[in-house]
Amino acid sequence: MRMYLSSFRTGDHPDRLLALLREPVGTGEVAVIVNALDALPEDERRTASAREIEALGLLGLRAAELDLRVFFDGPPSRTAEALSRFQLVWVRGGNVFVLRHALARSGADIALIELLRRDDIVYGGYSAGACVLAPDLHGLERCDDPRAVLAAYGAPARRDGLGLLDYVVVPHIDSPGHPETEILGTVAEVYRAAGTPHQPLRDGQAIVIDGERTDIR
Repeated sequence: MRMYLSSFRTGDHPDRLLALLREPVGTGEVAVIVNALDALPEDERRTASAREIEALGLLGLRAAELDLRVFFDGPPSRTAEALSRFQLVWVRGGNVFVLRHALARSGADIALIELLRRDDIVYGGYSAGACVLAPDLHGLERCDDPRAVLAAYGAPARRDGLGLLDYVVVPHIDSPGHPETEILGTVAEVYRAAGTPHQPLRDGQAIVIDGERTDIR
């Protein structure tokens, strides 16, 4: 598997993200997933999507949004086919429970797991985009409101993660200026006390996974 999991945006080492790509920068397409923001007003969501595309463009990447809502309740093969066209999937932060629901309802969760296990794609993302890869999402409700799933989709929140990591990523630790740094510090303390495997990240840091090798930068 190849992954670049940042605390906030592309972090301090976007070169490590680019190094994971097998095609020259600018030759393959990047899918931007912003469904973690589906509970927000549509104009705010559009603005956030445009910001991610612009930021990736500054790295030389050709990015476009892939809205998972288009694939809701459809055949999983359609989602898998769409995702397989991209060399990188970039998953923006937001509400991890909203993101989890969108991944499940679209079938993108199963498709991404298979693509990553075949090493056909790079998974990049930050905050909720990294948190959702955990075995389960219990504890993250201290930061992200699960009721947002009901507001966005009229459904209850799931608490299972994608299980691609055997620990929970806890972003924004010791990150002055980020509004969630204090509450996520509490989340990390609760995990530590309970013996829950987790990896804290401060803004600027990223977990870089390339096959059997994992680095924190």
